Amino acid sequence: MPVIKINNRILLCLWLFIPSLAMAEPFAYVPNERAGTISIINVESDEVVYSMKAGIKPRGIAVSPTSDRIYVSDGEAGKLLIIDTRLREVIAVRPLGDSPEGVSVSSDGRLIAAAVEEANTIIIIDAESLERLAEISVKGENPEHAVFSPDGKWLYVSAENTNKVDVIDVAKRQQVTMIEVGERPRGIGFLPDSSRAYVASEIASIIYVIDVSTHSVLKAIAGGKFSNGVAVSPDGKAVYISNGKDATVSVINTDTNKIFAVLPVGKRPWNMAISPSGSKLYVANGRSDSVSVIDTNALKKLYDIAVESRPWGVVIK
Repeated sequence: MPVIKINNRILLCLWLFIPSLAMAEPFAYVPNERAGTISIINVESDEVVYSMKAGIKPRGIAVSPTSDRIYVSDGEAGKLLIIDTRLREVIAVRPLGDSPEGVSVSSDGRLIAAAVEEANTIIIIDAESLERLAEISVKGENPEHAVFSPDGKWLYVSAENTNKVDVIDVAKRQQVTMIEVGERPRGIGFLPDSSRAYVASEIASIIYVIDVSTHSVLKAIAGGKFSNGVAVSPDGKAVYISNGKDATVSVINTDTNKIFAVLPVGKRPWNMAISPSGSKLYVANGRSDSVSVIDTNALKKLYDIAVESRPWGVVIK
């Protein structure tokens, strides 16, 4: 029988290549506040494949569109955790301030924004160097989400203890105006073309449709009880709103700005994410310790995936 010789260089290439195949599928990342972990779900099989330690109280989470990184705010430690999704470990930490929450990344992957509740500020960080570029004061009290518009021009900031959304001019690094909405604005989602934003006001249980060109409200849509999380389909045709007290998700047709479906999920649904194909919606259920998976074509819940204690949200990469 012939003997096949494989040198060390070939072995190394095979070792690097095989894990890359294993990591090729998209994964959902779920920060569990109480457990201090991130549950990692294979989006193809919808099974939890790994649980990693992530600070003390992981909350806000965002993915880089240009690298193998995710960014997570640690609400207890007041830090930003930079996680390598291939290594599945924290590779760097940066200070943010007391009680940081929502995190987002600009569509070009160059900027990270984090909302810091106690300081009423938004921190802007360079994604490559991880240097702090700006600390911007907002007028809303206890900012929760700071979300980049897809064109990178604006940051919309919701704050729990107010009824307005702060608007930050990204280029100028300053707050330029406020948009009046209902009590306790929370989730924010932009259409892919940046023309409109959808803001869920929890106490008011209303979703506000905002014209981004004028930073003004176009329409107010009555939602379910305690509307909070917002997710937008990749084609911009549907917006999904989680309703905390109803344990449901409302689906808005963006052509008519009317709710056309309401779907049951777990207890205290919060933040959500949509698979890259747009075919499945993943909903973090904070009081059920689960993630509900919704078939967006059939408009029905498929099943619940058990995760660890107090899931805050979901991102997919």
